[in-house]
Order: sequence, then C-alpha cells, then structure tokens
Amino acid sequence: MKRSIKFLIALFAVIFISQSHCAAQILPPELSWQGRSEKFIRPTDDSWVSPAERSGLTQTPDYPATIAWLRKLVDHSPYLSMLSIGKSGQQRDLWLVTAAKPGTAAPADLQKNGRPTLLFHAGIHAGEIDGKDAGLMFLRDLVLKNSRLLDKINILFIPVLNPDGHENSSQFARVNQRGPEKMGWRTNARNLNLNRDFTKAETPEVRALLRLLQKWQVDLYIDIHVTDGIDYQHDITYGFTTKNPYSPQIAAWLKQTLSKNVNKALHDFGHFPAPLIFAMDNKNLEAGVVNWTASPRFSNGYGDARHLPTILVENHSLKSFKQRVLGTYVFLQAVCNTLAENGQNLRAAIAKDETMRRKTLPVSWAYDHQNEPTDSLAFLGVAYEKFNSAISGAEEVRWLGKIKKYKVPYYSQKPASLVEIPQAYWIPASRPDIIEKLRLHGIEMQEVQKPQKVMVELYRLQKYKLAPAPFEGRVRLEVEKVKSEKHEVTYAPGSVRISTDQPKGDLLVLLLEPESQDSFLQWGYFHEILQRTEYIEGYVVEPLAQKMLAENPQLKAEFEQALQDEKFAQNPRARLQWFYQRSPYYDRNYLLYPVGRQR
Repeated sequence: MKRSIKFLIALFAVIFISQSHCAAQILPPELSWQGRSEKFIRPTDDSWVSPAERSGLTQTPDYPATIAWLRKLVDHSPYLSMLSIGKSGQQRDLWLVTAAKPGTAAPADLQKNGRPTLLFHAGIHAGEIDGKDAGLMFLRDLVLKNSRLLDKINILFIPVLNPDGHENSSQFARVNQRGPEKMGWRTNARNLNLNRDFTKAETPEVRALLRLLQKWQVDLYIDIHVTDGIDYQHDITYGFTTKNPYSPQIAAWLKQTLSKNVNKALHDFGHFPAPLIFAMDNKNLEAGVVNWTASPRFSNGYGDARHLPTILVENHSLKSFKQRVLGTYVFLQAVCNTLAENGQNLRAAIAKDETMRRKTLPVSWAYDHQNEPTDSLAFLGVAYEKFNSAISGAEEVRWLGKIKKYKVPYYSQKPASLVEIPQAYWIPASRPDIIEKLRLHGIEMQEVQKPQKVMVELYRLQKYKLAPAPFEGRVRLEVEKVKSEKHEVTYAPGSVRISTDQPKGDLLVLLLEPESQDSFLQWGYFHEILQRTEYIEGYVVEPLAQKMLAENPQLKAEFEQALQDEKFAQNPRARLQWFYQRSPYYDRNYLLYPVGRQR
C-alpha cells in the first residue's frame, strides 16, 4: 500500500513538472533578471515567511491558507484588524485588512485620525494574483519593521476580491502568463468579469467594494492586475486617465508627484516601470501604442469619473512571478511613502475636482485613426519577427528574447459624444432598481412623497441596434441617435429628483445619458421601451386614415409626398403604419427613454 501511495505521488509530481515545463516551452524566451528587491524575500526558516516566499515565489497559496496566514499576522499586531465586507457568490467571505494606529476596524475612527487612506486590492481577475502575495509581504514588513509609516497614513487591503475565481485554480488557467504554478480563473462563479461591473454593479463582489467606498474615506485606490499582449522589457506598468480626464487635478497629482517617486523607487530596486502599454496592433508594433481612456465600467475609469484617485497596475505577464511580486512590493512601498508625505496635497486636488462644475461632459470616446498621433512613446521593447504560419494561415509574430528600444506613435482617444449637463434628472418610481443602483454609487437624491408634475426633456431613440451576442450576461444596446422631446410628466411617490450639482455629478451623467457607453440604457436595463404593447388592425386603420385625410389637408400632402418613395408605396403594411403613427391611438411611450432631464 505504501509503495502504491509513493508511486502515485511520484507520478503526479512528474505530470505536474512536465505540464509546467510544457507551458514554459510555448512562451517567448524569458529575459534574465536580478534586482535589489530580492532582499525583501524572507528565508524559508523565518517564522514570518509567507506561503509564496516559502516556495521561492513560484507558487501562490489557496484562499484558506492565505486568510489563515493573514489572521495569524493580524492577531500578532496591534495595528491590524480584519473584517468581512461581504460574501462572494459561493458564500466565501470577502476579507478586508485594515492597518492603522491605533488598530481599528471602524471607518469613523480612521476618518477621525485625519490621515490619508490607501485602498489596494488584488485578484479582481483571480489568476492575476501578484498583488495578493506582494500585499502579504508588504503588510508583514510594515507592522513588524516599519510601523512608523502608520503615523501618517491608513491602509486598507483586500487580498482577493474574486475568491471564487481564485479557488477555480489550475496550471491551465492562463497560458500566456509566466507563473505562479497554479492560477485562478479570470471571472467569478457566474462567469462575470468584475472589472467590467463597476457601473452596472451586478456582482456581489463589486457591490461589496462599492459599499466599502461609501463607508470609508478612501483617498487613493489601487487595482492590481497582470497584463496580456505584446512582449517588452518593462515589468511594472501602471496608469490613470491622463488625456481629457474627468478629474484633472487628481490626474496632475498622480502624474507629477506620485509617478516621479514610484518610478525612481522601482528603478532603484532593479525594476522597469512604464505607463500602460497597449499596442494598436499586437502584430505590428510600428503601428503605435494607444493612450487608453477607460470608461467607468473599469476600476480606473470609474475612479476618474467619481473623483477617486485610482491607479490601474498591469504587471507584465511574461516576467516571472517572482519579479512581478517583488516589483509590486516596491510599488506599494513607494506609493505609501508618497501618500504619507503628500497626502494633504492629494486631498486638496480631490476637493477641487469634486467642486468643479462643467456645462458639458464627454460621454464616449474613440480613436481617430485618420489624424496624426498625439505624441510618441519611447519604451524598452523586445525584438520580434514575422512569419507565415502554417497553423493560422496568416502572418504571425515570434518574440525573440532580445532587448530592443522602440519609439512609436502614441495615440490618444478623443471625445466621440458631448452632452450638455442638465440641472437635474428624474427617475420614475417604476424603476426602483435604477434608483437602488444610483444609491449604491453614492449618488445623492430627493425622493418625491406625493405626485408631482414636472416639465422635462425626454429622449426618444431614433437609431439603435442590439448587440448580436450577450456581453457580461447582458445584451447591450448601442445608441447611435436620439431625439429630444419636451413632456409634462407626473412623477408618482417614490420617484426621485437627482441634482447634478453634487460631487458625483459627472458619474451620474455617465450612468444616465443614452449615448454614454456605460449608461444603464446601453447596458440593457431599459429594453422594455423597444417593444410596442398596443397595436391596430388593418380594417380599423383604413377608415381612420380616410377620416384623417379628409380632416387634414396638410397630412394629405405629406402622405402624397411619402408615396414618392417607391419602396414605401409598394408596402401596404408600412402605409397603414404611417397613419397609425400619426393617430392619437399610437403608443407614445414606444422608444421613449423614461429618464427625465430638467434644465
């Protein structure tokens, strides 16, 4: 029996090693790396070595082991507290660790101490887990060796925002990523991508995060990922909205103060920082790189829209897990040092952006490939060659593992739609789901207690199309053209009036304007307006039309003009519908978006 067990263990070891070797063989050549940040790794016999360090930073612990190690650290330190902020879809606790002096788990206490607060989390895409293991190491060293930093800042840490995806783990999760040996899955238990859910807020994990943002005064928010795409030398890339930001004062602080300190620290410890690198064409680097403006479905776009300083970290997937974790450790350390010294300046920038009131707002963005690039980007790349693939039948790219410097065109997005901001919006009581979502986002509103007549502007859809396939569990609606109409609407008790004169006014506009790419309308929450609910029979339209023509010479002239269109003239149904649409019996709510705009 013992021999059989030993044989099975040996067999599984051989299979696992061969699978790991196979994954390594199909990735591009790995660039060699050594850095001063390796000094942060604890030896395996250290009493506070983390599970990932024990493996030589080749493995990441499962969720129970992660939380057990954190609980041990929390129990040891008077500065740490640990609490659940909610449950995942599979009922796993979403753990939040707070680091503050004195130790506290109460939002009010942190606000009282007056120190700026950093929130960072890992595992929103659970296979991209660098931030979890870097966070464990960083918190440990913070409370055991460098607790004086907590005299100046507070820290909130969610080790894994997507624990269900984290536990859906195997060595086959992310073939394009170099370690750890086993990785979690990108999406949650419902196969929804949490980093596409910040506006629609359908997942319990993101809803818990949004509630946290309402309760705790967060001054800086970091979302840690691992990127896909092209090969290059940079290991830690990160970014925020820099071109036409909704929060210009915050963007200036992030660019001029934080980036300068972070980049210096990363360089000093042997890492290679860069802004986010997204190629225009992954098979043709010379085509340029894009300066992406994230919409608010993403963490960094959402932060920009609600005036919450937010950084998206995208570590490079082709660097080793060890290099990425250590780079993230240095990044966190530099961010905390910068926030400790310059946090009050950041708070001043936040206050300026929250009190800024625009007259118009961009609600969608697009690249204009016809124009010249806005700039050029120099970065440390990797050489590649193109070849004709017998597998795909097309030209493919092979990365060669040889360093090469590039300077390529740098394209920024431009506003595609601009709207005038109204004085207020009205949401009817018949849409409590929309009202609840807006409250979850921290939008301030006034609820009507008795019926109220209001003259408002309503949009009627004129050109739109449904997506051919679901996306993130919803069938999206692309709105291409709307028509503004004035209506007197009686709003029932339970309806709400929402002023745009509030700190989250920009976010409100992006959630409610039809042409906004992340509006509730485009996410498919108002599909009922696409359906007509009353109809008319042909035998009724015929006498009705005769009566309308006899009573209205202008209508008769318009009908005769319409008949000049041969396609219309030969379509009996279209001719009857023409009269029905102009009759008082027609469904006036068809294609009418029920969110009112009050000028």
